[in-house]
Amino acid sequence: MFDFVRKHTRALQFILVLLILPSFVAFGIQGYSKFGDDGAVAKVAGQQISQTEWDNAHRRTAESARAQQPDIDPALLDSPQAKLSSLDALVRQSVLSTAARDQNLAAPTARLVRVFTTDPQFAALRTPEGGLNKQALEARGMSPPQFDALLRQELTVGQVLSGVQGTGQTSTLANRQAVEALFQVREVQWTKFEPKQYAAGLNPTAEQLQAFYKDPANAAWLASPEKADVQYVVLDIDTLKQRVSVNEDDLRRSYKENQARFTVPEERRASHILIKAEASASADQKKAARAKAEQLLAQLQKAPTQFAELAKKNSDDPGSASNGGDLDFFGRGAMVKPFEDAAFALKPGQISGVVESDFGFHIIQLTAVRGGAAQSFEAVRAQLEDDARKQLAQRQYAEAAEKFTNAVYEQSDSLKPVADELKLAVQTATDVLHVPGAKDQGVLSNRRVLDALFNADNRAKARNTEAIEVGPSKLVSARIVKYSPAAKQAFEQVQAQLRDRWVSAESIKAARADAQAKLALWKQSPDKAALPAAVQMSRRTVFAQPPQVLDAVMRIPVKQLPAWTVVDLGADGQALIKVNQVLPLQISPQEIKETQAQFGNYWGKAEADAYYRALKRQYKVELINEGKKEADKVEASQKSARSAP
Repeated sequence: MFDFVRKHTRALQFILVLLILPSFVAFGIQGYSKFGDDGAVAKVAGQQISQTEWDNAHRRTAESARAQQPDIDPALLDSPQAKLSSLDALVRQSVLSTAARDQNLAAPTARLVRVFTTDPQFAALRTPEGGLNKQALEARGMSPPQFDALLRQELTVGQVLSGVQGTGQTSTLANRQAVEALFQVREVQWTKFEPKQYAAGLNPTAEQLQAFYKDPANAAWLASPEKADVQYVVLDIDTLKQRVSVNEDDLRRSYKENQARFTVPEERRASHILIKAEASASADQKKAARAKAEQLLAQLQKAPTQFAELAKKNSDDPGSASNGGDLDFFGRGAMVKPFEDAAFALKPGQISGVVESDFGFHIIQLTAVRGGAAQSFEAVRAQLEDDARKQLAQRQYAEAAEKFTNAVYEQSDSLKPVADELKLAVQTATDVLHVPGAKDQGVLSNRRVLDALFNADNRAKARNTEAIEVGPSKLVSARIVKYSPAAKQAFEQVQAQLRDRWVSAESIKAARADAQAKLALWKQSPDKAALPAAVQMSRRTVFAQPPQVLDAVMRIPVKQLPAWTVVDLGADGQALIKVNQVLPLQISPQEIKETQAQFGNYWGKAEADAYYRALKRQYKVELINEGKKEADKVEASQKSARSAP
């Protein structure tokens, strides 16, 4: 019933995740007062956000997006809009952190524990006993203190806006108006003028193609892109890992010291019969329940094979009784303590005595045991060796990075010296684009690398770029071997493309002209209108029509109905629309009530956004240097889009 509302709710949540969560990962526990010596990109309350922090945040956001959508166009991830979103997220987090500090907000430890143990998003980080899974945390590159600080920070800054957002309320009148706008249904007739209907009759002359070729509007796509053949050298942990030697004795020592890490937690499978007697039951009720349990235990001691049958007939646990009392496998911490203690004291096949818990009286039969044994050294040797190599490589990286940085600068006319000194490979790539395309991946799709590579001085002198950090513990330097500037392609090379584009452009014009002519004719003579049968349209439900059509239909003022309009669908042509009337609103009191809660949530979100904008003014948020440049690019792009016909 509320598809529209639900869809927009998910959209808002997705936007918040993209904007807010990466900043937590990017900043961790280092705070927002830190700034590097590589230049600031924004200021919040006098504190700077550095280029490095921005680069790291954007890289993590891009990596997360690629993990979720492997086929995503890299150009989208490196667009000015995407980069500005990453910076906006850092600014937002800095603003909220500053506000939380000024307002003396804090997240108590008890709340951290409650959130960690109850929030489903942390399930993968919890052990069966409910504790912090250090191995899973390490796999995400985080230590327990870092995770504690990260979660505490998230909960603390969340309080800044939650007090405003959680109190969103609206009047009955405002809610009614919103509901009417959302649920209003209009009777519409419309038809589509598709460009392909006109393409068959279009055949450009040589003169028309030449004119199209010379049209300045086509200059961008007619130009072959700026590109180059490139040499580059990469220094990273993986390269150093291959060189270090690992002592066998050290591996065995590490195995013994970390044996718990390689031990699979023990799990047990049991069946039980529950005779229910809650903690609030009277003494007589508990006595009767225990007596029944003891009677069943006596039967089982004589005939243990009847356990499943007796469980089906007598157990008060509806979840397991139908399965003969089977509870499947469970680890420590999954059951109430008296039950757990009894189950983990049994051997397979044994039956416990009567065990009392807050739920009543149990009889437990242990049916299987798994886990609990450490993996052998041979089974985990490869993992131990990889960890050891990584640690040794990390120790060597700082010294190697300094040599790398100095060498590519001091001997800037070649990458061979640094490659020889550090035993690195000089790699090559052909047709590297200054503006990376959809297929460009790896270090040569990094914007900072490409900008340095195609820098006029570096390009003209075939000089090495500086050592550029493109990831954690990963440096790259590159140089151009052969340069090809952007240039307009010859007419003969693009003649086929010119014809296709000309036909496409002219067919769109023909569709537009036909739609406008039909609009004038049918408005004057409605009886001649060749429109299909009327359909109902509403923002409440998704129909087959394009979103531009629905938007145009719902924007026409009611007092102007019936009304005609033409909508531009871009490459899909034109839509000619006649809106006949508004149909009576059909909505139940229950739906009104439910939508009021939704509307209140949106209202609260709007108030929280307004409060955040006020905080930005209070803390004098300013984008500077590269941050301002990206913001200017986005603003220029938006202005261009608004002014487009």
